[in-house]
Amino acid sequence: MRSSDDTPFLLLLLLFFFTFIAPFSSSLPQHHSHFIKHTLPHNSNPPHPYIEITRPLTFTNLTTPSCSLPLFTYNFGNTYGLPPVSVPYSPPFNCSWTHVVLQFNASCKGEQYDRIAAVWLDGAELLRTSTAEPTDDGIYWTVTKDITKYTSILVKENITLSVMLENLVNDIFTGIYHVNVTFLYYDVKNVTGIKLDNYVDNGISMGVSKLGSSLGSDDRPADLVLPISANGDNGLWFRIESELELCGQRVVIPRNTIKAVMEIYVSFHGNDEFWYSNPPDSYIQMNNLTTKRGHGAYREVLLKIDDYLVGSLVPFPVVFTGGINPLFWEPVVSIGAFDLPSYDIDLTPFLGLLLDDKAHFLSLGVADSVPFWLVDGNLHLWIDNSALPCQVHAKVLDYGTPMFNIERSSSFQGLDGSCEIDMRRKSKVSGWVNSTSGNLTTIVSRELKFKNKIKFYLNGTEKRVKQNVREKTVVSVLSDTGITISRTTMKKIYPLSMTTRNLPSSENDTILMFTDLVHEWRAKKSIGGLSISLINRQKCSGGMVVQDHDVLFGGATTQQTYSYRDEVGCYSRIILAANATLINDTASSLCAASL
Repeated sequence: MRSSDDTPFLLLLLLFFFTFIAPFSSSLPQHHSHFIKHTLPHNSNPPHPYIEITRPLTFTNLTTPSCSLPLFTYNFGNTYGLPPVSVPYSPPFNCSWTHVVLQFNASCKGEQYDRIAAVWLDGAELLRTSTAEPTDDGIYWTVTKDITKYTSILVKENITLSVMLENLVNDIFTGIYHVNVTFLYYDVKNVTGIKLDNYVDNGISMGVSKLGSSLGSDDRPADLVLPISANGDNGLWFRIESELELCGQRVVIPRNTIKAVMEIYVSFHGNDEFWYSNPPDSYIQMNNLTTKRGHGAYREVLLKIDDYLVGSLVPFPVVFTGGINPLFWEPVVSIGAFDLPSYDIDLTPFLGLLLDDKAHFLSLGVADSVPFWLVDGNLHLWIDNSALPCQVHAKVLDYGTPMFNIERSSSFQGLDGSCEIDMRRKSKVSGWVNSTSGNLTTIVSRELKFKNKIKFYLNGTEKRVKQNVREKTVVSVLSDTGITISRTTMKKIYPLSMTTRNLPSSENDTILMFTDLVHEWRAKKSIGGLSISLINRQKCSGGMVVQDHDVLFGGATTQQTYSYRDEVGCYSRIILAANATLINDTASSLCAASL
């Protein structure tokens, strides 16, 4: 929603609305969190660009693509309930390349909810994304992602590229999402400072890094990527409807595999879109509320091999563009909204379990979940091509004794009170693989801490959420004599703080909602004496007049700071947006003080 006079807009909103404030009531709707913007009459403007702040891909600034391959063009209108749209793929002829970039272009005009979308190649997910909510003038955006780590799939011929975006168009929701997907191929082997094996997997957490040859062959693209995904009728992702559900596939991996990493894509929707703010079921029952958004605020994605729990993660709480206050997310969307993060779990210590020529069931579930979550995975495998399958052997040395503890407490009096969850998980697993590279032992140590506290005030009309997730993973590789060959440490911190205040009105069943949000992605990866770090933080504040799920009008500001550093250089960007206008946008490649 846009206003011709943004500066006094929120003050006028307050002056108007306080005139019509009704007494607080326990019948006040319970903190809706997903909305659609209602467009007011205004002067026509050209389509507006939307952006997600991230670090530019270094190699794209140093060279031009060797070739460009337009693959996909489609208008997603009434696609709800339909399977993904698929097109054939083969790599370009007579094109020399070392890196590949996926470019996802989208545009929309009218009124429409945000939608989740994904791109798969030969069943492996390359991109999980969501759309921005459009305006009558129209909006457009571009997502650019380095997909070089899927090289083993990108070189295949006569395979299928699939795109899923379920949308609903009628007299009210008029927005049709126009999508184009193009692959850009770069040959950077002769460009100074760029090597094929020098990249970091997770674009949201790290971006592209140039740490030099110290990363070694471990960071080269996998020799084989096996999709752990669904059959495609309802998308290639698995839809998790309950905490008891496990979805996955049976796989047989090559006997000469020497390293395995599971990459997991995940997003949360429906009654669990704002899982981090869900109260316990006891609060809902004691107050006779009708909301299905309950079951507390703890969620954890679990990865199993057969019956063994081999990994887990608490996802970063990505906010879609219709979430919390949609006025926050124009024209700068929330962290990860256009390029949702994927998460890696190193399974190399478990190769002793997998290298037996038998099918094993790799499955994903979500602890404590309510409908619904969309999850799938890609199993990245590195192969010893110098060895015959019978020459590679592996053994699990120690499954470890995982430590898991969760404590829940709550105290409520009517609609007021608080609840708190503290969770801690700690594990250490090890196993060796004997190949032509020698007998190498991989040890994976991991500690995960989760803390969430929710408070209700003023007869439930004010809600405060504080959450913090801390994760530390250390992967060490030892020689058969016990010498440390490599040691990689990854630390991630996801703090979130949100306050929502609802003021009821006697006019047309409307609510005045004030919301403050601060959320952040912090990550640091250390390899020997080298490191990469990122701090990505957004602070948002605003108010809006809401009728059911429709935002009638309002105002908001979003501040964002993005700061990246590696051994080669730095990148920082500071953003200020207010009432759908970019007020300040400053980028720098200069290194300031250490993060």
